[in-house]
Amino acid sequence: MQLVVARIGRAHGIKGEVTVEVRTDEPELRLAPGAVLATDPSSVGPLTIATGRVHSGRLLLRFEGVADRTAAEALRNTLLIAEVDPEEVPEDPEEYYDHQLIDLDVVTRDGTAVGRISEVSHLPYQDLLIVRRPDGSEVMIPFVTEIVPEIDLEEQRAVIDPPPGLLDDSRAEVASSREDS
Repeated sequence: MQLVVARIGRAHGIKGEVTVEVRTDEPELRLAPGAVLATDPSSVGPLTIATGRVHSGRLLLRFEGVADRTAAEALRNTLLIAEVDPEEVPEDPEEYYDHQLIDLDVVTRDGTAVGRISEVSHLPYQDLLIVRRPDGSEVMIPFVTEIVPEIDLEEQRAVIDPPPGLLDDSRAEVASSREDS
């Protein structure tokens, strides 16, 4: 199975390094020197990682055959794709691959059906579960333990404990308003 593990950003310096937006919880495994990754678009790959380092909180990679800034800039926005055994699971039992979460049924603690996970969106500060509801609408659920306390892969479901207003705007609680001042 193929998983997107990173997106190449802008060139860094003049020796062919690029910044990458990491899309895996295991960058030390998936983005290590020597790793051969497929690409999207496929015409620029496969790419073999020559070196990797962290600079100012960002991961920088250099690929074999990419020796200067011009070649590095040509890779911008390319997705890096790793081949992963579908039976493989993350080392941390509290982590999941996207393919394990897609199509899980989502229910509240009391068993009320909410919908089905259609996508996992990876944002800089947290991940979101995109849940398609039976009426065709979507709801975004922050993928944090306080809101998603249980993932049961055997039962193919995610149990959520949504705060007021997450699923139903009419039940939202106003923390403050301008009229209060």
